[in-house]
Amino acid sequence: MSAKFGVIVFPGSNCDHDAYHALAHIMNAETKFLWHKDTDLSDIDFLLIPGGFSYGDYLRSGAIARFSPIMQSVIDFAQKGGPVLGICNGFQILLEAGLLPGAMMHNQQLRFVCKQTHIRCETSDSLFTRNIEQGKVLQIPVAHGEGNYFTDQDQLKELQDNDQVIFRYSDEEGNVTEEANFNGSIDNIAGICNKERNILGMMPHPERAVEELIGSDDGKLIFESVLHELSVA
Repeated sequence: MSAKFGVIVFPGSNCDHDAYHALAHIMNAETKFLWHKDTDLSDIDFLLIPGGFSYGDYLRSGAIARFSPIMQSVIDFAQKGGPVLGICNGFQILLEAGLLPGAMMHNQQLRFVCKQTHIRCETSDSLFTRNIEQGKVLQIPVAHGEGNYFTDQDQLKELQDNDQVIFRYSDEEGNVTEEANFNGSIDNIAGICNKERNILGMMPHPERAVEELIGSDDGKLIFESVLHELSVA
């Protein structure tokens, strides 16, 4: 039986259909939308929390969505080892829910940034990057105003020591530079996982990089890794 993917939809989500298209139409995975009031995840094998502006980003990005009815089910799913990918606003929601450590601040230049970026894969030791060579550079677009990832030095060292930094902003050659770190994230962090390695939060949008027609298909590598891991689990 093939794995079933669930894409959560909050009021204000605007990347839910992009995520569904990437999974259902490009990766040919069985995929369904999950409304934020749904609580039954019994038929879901993989959860994707998409980008957008859940609840208009009022108060703080992800802060209100964290209290949606579905989120307790998401927390239960994740704590039982279920794989979860949070993209952009989805990453922010995972932070607010305490499923990943740290917090998001406004971009360093206090501007919304929408552009192609390069991220370097820092580890192949995750179900999201198992098929991606460590050090490989992916071209993935970003679109966010609050993507400046921050945590304290003790937590940062823990992330580094546990190999939880999955992606870092880099240049096209894979150099992790200050210039590549357009939003000011600590340690150039673009994506992290939890200690158990079943939850990934990332600010760049792999679902917007699955077709060469729109600039890059590097995002497929992440979804291919997930599908491969779920098929052999």
